Amino acid sequence: MIRIDELLRAYHQGFFPMSDPEDGKVYWCQPYKRAIVHLDSYKPSRDVRRLKRKKEFRVTVNEEFERVIHGCAAPRKNEDGTWISSEIIAAYIQLHELGLAHSVECWYEGELVGGLYGIAMGGAFFGESMFFRRAYASQIAFDYLVVHLINKGYMLLDAQIMNPHLEKLGAVEISHEEYMVLLADALTEKIVFL
Repeated sequence: MIRIDELLRAYHQGFFPMSDPEDGKVYWCQPYKRAIVHLDSYKPSRDVRRLKRKKEFRVTVNEEFERVIHGCAAPRKNEDGTWISSEIIAAYIQLHELGLAHSVECWYEGELVGGLYGIAMGGAFFGESMFFRRAYASQIAFDYLVVHLINKGYMLLDAQIMNPHLEKLGAVEISHEEYMVLLADALTEKIVFL
């Protein structure tokens, strides 16, 4: 079991947990390059702007945290396993109950079709994972999150490890040293997520 105090201390030091899909063992990751989203220069894609105008999706916050984390943990196409083990799920559910972990849900015609979850501490939001079952659902949830973070005055959106989807959403890589400076500054802020 991941101890909550250890988990929070790890985030303060620039680490985050991932489990090995094969053996389920939890490892603490601190990548040399960190993916972040610059909140002050975020621009949603043309498709996301169009879908927001059409209002086909409904977005909620913290209504279905457990369903979102399980959606994120489900194996993806062309992947054998997941880094989100039952141990990680249990820890983040505890963090959600403590008001530190949050979910953004994306709905289409009453069905949960995408979402994301992460941790809010100080002026930093640590995005953990996202999923979608309908095209653009995770992008709509992500856009909602970014706008919310900007409106609340957050300084850092940590996307952890770069991948093509995050790059498409506007994430950039920075060095570990740059990240630690941004993290230290962000953690001094006192911002309430909701």
